[in-house]
Amino acid sequence: MKRLALIVFLIAQLSIINCQLSIAQIGTWRAFMSYYEPQQIVKAGSNTLFVRASNSLYSYHLNDHSITTYDKVNTLSDTYISYIAWSQQAKRLIIVYQNGNIDLMDLQENVTNISSLYTKTLTESKTVNNVYIHQQYAYLCMPFGVIKVNMERAEISETYMLNQNIQAVVIDNTSIYAHNDQGTVYSALLSTNLIDKSNWNATDTYPAFTTDTADWDAYIDIVKTLKPDGPYYNQFYESKIVNGKLYTTGGAFRSGQIALNNPGIIQEYDFDTWTIYPTNINEITGFNYMDINCVDIDPTDNSRVMAAGRCGLYEFKNGVLENFYYKENSPLRPVTSSSTGKYLTDDYTLVHGIKFDNDGNLWVLNSQANNVNLLEFTKSGQWISHYKNELCYKDNTSMSTMRCLLFDSQGLLWFINTHFNSPCIICYDKTTDKVFIYSSFTNQDGTNYENCYPYDIQEDYQGNIWIATNQGPFYIKKEEKGQSNATLYQEKVPRNDGTNYADYLLSGIHTNGIAIDGGGRKWFATIGNGVFLVSADNMTQLQHFTAENSPLLSNNVQYISINHSSGEVFFLTDKGLCSYIADATVASDDMQKDNVYAYPNPVEPGYTGLITVVGLSFDADVKILTSSGRLVAQGRSNGGTFTWDGCDQQGKRVASGVYMVAAATSDGNKGIVCKLAIIN
Repeated sequence: MKRLALIVFLIAQLSIINCQLSIAQIGTWRAFMSYYEPQQIVKAGSNTLFVRASNSLYSYHLNDHSITTYDKVNTLSDTYISYIAWSQQAKRLIIVYQNGNIDLMDLQENVTNISSLYTKTLTESKTVNNVYIHQQYAYLCMPFGVIKVNMERAEISETYMLNQNIQAVVIDNTSIYAHNDQGTVYSALLSTNLIDKSNWNATDTYPAFTTDTADWDAYIDIVKTLKPDGPYYNQFYESKIVNGKLYTTGGAFRSGQIALNNPGIIQEYDFDTWTIYPTNINEITGFNYMDINCVDIDPTDNSRVMAAGRCGLYEFKNGVLENFYYKENSPLRPVTSSSTGKYLTDDYTLVHGIKFDNDGNLWVLNSQANNVNLLEFTKSGQWISHYKNELCYKDNTSMSTMRCLLFDSQGLLWFINTHFNSPCIICYDKTTDKVFIYSSFTNQDGTNYENCYPYDIQEDYQGNIWIATNQGPFYIKKEEKGQSNATLYQEKVPRNDGTNYADYLLSGIHTNGIAIDGGGRKWFATIGNGVFLVSADNMTQLQHFTAENSPLLSNNVQYISINHSSGEVFFLTDKGLCSYIADATVASDDMQKDNVYAYPNPVEPGYTGLITVVGLSFDADVKILTSSGRLVAQGRSNGGTFTWDGCDQQGKRVASGVYMVAAATSDGNKGIVCKLAIIN
């Protein structure tokens, strides 16, 4: 009876508490997979269709017409699916991934992983060429032979090392047949030891190797109408978050990305649904619309989106193409052949970097162009050339891959040249019309790095300029910005092992992108090593997410963007887009009662996650107090966010009740109090 009365009291108290129950909890992961291109349809049971689309997976239920999507975060063990197949006898779906990992899933969405092929060290490729189902077995056609998977027992039961690149398998009443990539068929009696290669012999007599297309033929018309929400495809180049929306582009030049000449794409996500910009631009313009690498939004008109890549500059209004700019209607110039001196094609115009200034003027980098490099497209529609000889090679052709435009807090314009021909960091001072180029990757200790290439550039809250390179991160100090003799620094992290030795931060690790969160902490995207989170003072590694220890889709991470309002960090990988809710948001300049709140609120029985307070000022002093004023816990905000584990200072879970969250600015001049209810 006492417990009931307490619960009623706490619920009554919630009428004065700002509840934000829909906010995702810190530590939550999400995946945003593409489902646009159907590749396989498999009917399971009488009512379920499994669809492999864009190398992702979803199911469609014929009875209630519902759609369920699956990904590494919510169900599956891996990402990038090569094949699916259904065993009616085992009543399981086999899901084969590109890397050799295997999942089995039943109609209740229970998943069993078979990782033995994925984890086994092999000199041969683990790429599965095809899957053949016979009774409860799945036969995987491999570059070295055949793997037999028992789908009922969830195990690899046999491996047939034939030293042949097997493309297809078929079984009749007495024998198994394997078709290699040279057109030769090998057979063996099912009654023999199939592991013994000598029992397999070439044969000219065999059943037809046919692909069962019955499910595809019966249901493709239905599947074509299904549009699970998500991006258009799983390959990305860059992203940015502006005015509460995530914008992503698709392109080719990011390190670790193999595909070239991708269809141009701009994708807009409002944190609820995806909007795909028109993909038939080439039909409208008559030009190749490919590898859209950069995008920016006019700060004076949020409906105006500019995008560019290897095909000139495009202007969209409310998602509709309004203008495109090339050599006939702008100073932009296509790539010129060094041998003939003529344009390769009229539409091969390289614009890998664009950026609006605060007044709505667009700054444009035109790479591999004659007598043009840095341009300004004004709000009024006028083009202004800021041509600089320093940005050209000897033949007056601009640098090859200029990109990542950034206006820093002092108004200096920064960008990089990523190309192997003259990789460098560039700073342009608009007020003096001077350009400074840093092409020597030598650190403060005189250590020189050859073959060092920059991939991203960002400014931290102290005004330092950080550069991601294939040799690790460097930075230019605030006081040396805009100087011809600025030094490239590498942060030294003490080993804390009793010696005076220190190591350069992430030295030798290929960093591909940098993002600064609301707490001033640095997120580093890497090729091959996942994601690192480093403290604001650069001394502590706070997180290291990999595909093996987290739901991160791949260890090859192209770019990172942060939603500073929610703390959600978006990772663009070579296998798709995913996100993580971090514990830092941008600090509030002026804490207000209506904007400072805690969630989840109330904290219900069984909840053991972090309790989050948002809307705080930078480095705010936060205290958790009982209703009588007794101190329970305290700490400092990460940017505008403070987290609490629900325990007191002795590590014991607090009792049910209403608690006061008292927050004060770091200088103590202003304080805010909000309430939080906990029900155990």
